[in-house]
Amino acid sequence: MQEKLISLEEFWELRKSIPVVDARSEGEFLQSHIPEATNLPILTNEERVIVGTLYKEKGSLAATVKGFELVGPRFHEIQKSAIQQFEKGQIIVYCWRGGMRSQILSWLLSMIGFEVFRLKGGYKTYRTFTFEEVRKNWSLLLLGGKTGVGKTRILKELEKQGEQILDLENLANHRGSAFGAIGQKPQPSVEQFENLMAEELRNKDPEQIIWVENESRRIGKIVINDHFFHLMESSPILDIRKSDEERIQLIQEEYSMLPKEELIAAVNRLKKKLGGLRTTEAIEDIINENHTSWIANLLIYYDKTYQFDLERHEPSMVEILDLSGKDLSESCQLLLNTKNQINGKLTNPTH
Repeated sequence: MQEKLISLEEFWELRKSIPVVDARSEGEFLQSHIPEATNLPILTNEERVIVGTLYKEKGSLAATVKGFELVGPRFHEIQKSAIQQFEKGQIIVYCWRGGMRSQILSWLLSMIGFEVFRLKGGYKTYRTFTFEEVRKNWSLLLLGGKTGVGKTRILKELEKQGEQILDLENLANHRGSAFGAIGQKPQPSVEQFENLMAEELRNKDPEQIIWVENESRRIGKIVINDHFFHLMESSPILDIRKSDEERIQLIQEEYSMLPKEELIAAVNRLKKKLGGLRTTEAIEDIINENHTSWIANLLIYYDKTYQFDLERHEPSMVEILDLSGKDLSESCQLLLNTKNQINGKLTNPTH
């Protein structure tokens, strides 16, 4: 069955029902890839180095012949793997530029009856899109507030109510503090984070506001690109206030069940900033499960950090909103009312 070349525009629709296969090496795939793609490498990491070196030294023909020499003995294994993984016999395939590797995989699978759609321009075309998408001039409204005011919970509730949100911490697999990686999956690369971010943004209405939690430039090992971070810094921010008791209770709900050794390791990472005495006290409280005490101890540091971060924003762009004693539903309604005042129009004009 003959392959069909598809554009990126066609790709968006086809991938809803057809699995995506990445023909690049394991290392390339691990670094970044189209989300939800499956890796079926034509050349392994080691083989790719060999072929690449030969290409530089002796040219395209020698590299191509060597590539076939290396991968040829595995042709049947690649076909069997595809049969096992993709029972319907349909795939979308790509490599770096939509060239040799995806062509070989397309040919191999077409020979055994697969219907193959090959992405024109390969991953490079997709990555060009995601790079540009996360650097557009989006309209943002930031959720700010000290640690423990429940920004992430509020963000999720706003989404349930039909608001556009972008959960950067969820995409980064990190809560954005020294404790942020505990209980999370490994973080993606910065490039993969941008791919995930772009996938979210491409479904947003650019004419409408997107709610984003106020973050520092770095979320764990992830660094937000300069343009988007500048948008965040120059966007209105709703500074949520909650009582200390409410904040400590929320943090306790989220962190008290986590492994003690990981909590202690996080405290130790802050030792230089906390000082020896407070570090020792916090660790003892964690060991003794005195959660209220160690959380209150660390909030002294985090509150100072937040205040410093808040001062990056133009004071006229900061709106203080006291949500003490308010549940999620009440909190969101107040936030939406404030958004309407900022935006100068109703959030849902059809309601």
